[in-house]
Amino acid sequence: MKANELAKMSAADLAKKLAELKEELFNLRFQHAINQLENPQRIKAVKRDIARVKTALRGIELKDAQ
Repeated sequence: MKANELAKMSAADLAKKLAELKEELFNLRFQHAINQLENPQRIKAVKRDIARVKTALRGIELKDAQ
């Protein structure tokens, strides 16, 4: 997921995407714990996507505050 894609999304869409990514991260961690994770680099990618979504949400909050 790219930052410019996130900039086009609304706050509600971003919140929904954040929930989906957190659920995916939980599932990946669970698979990793029971040694069934095929691609461990996916955890890192999902964490970065979560950070990008949170950054976009914060930008919207700051823009609305002004």
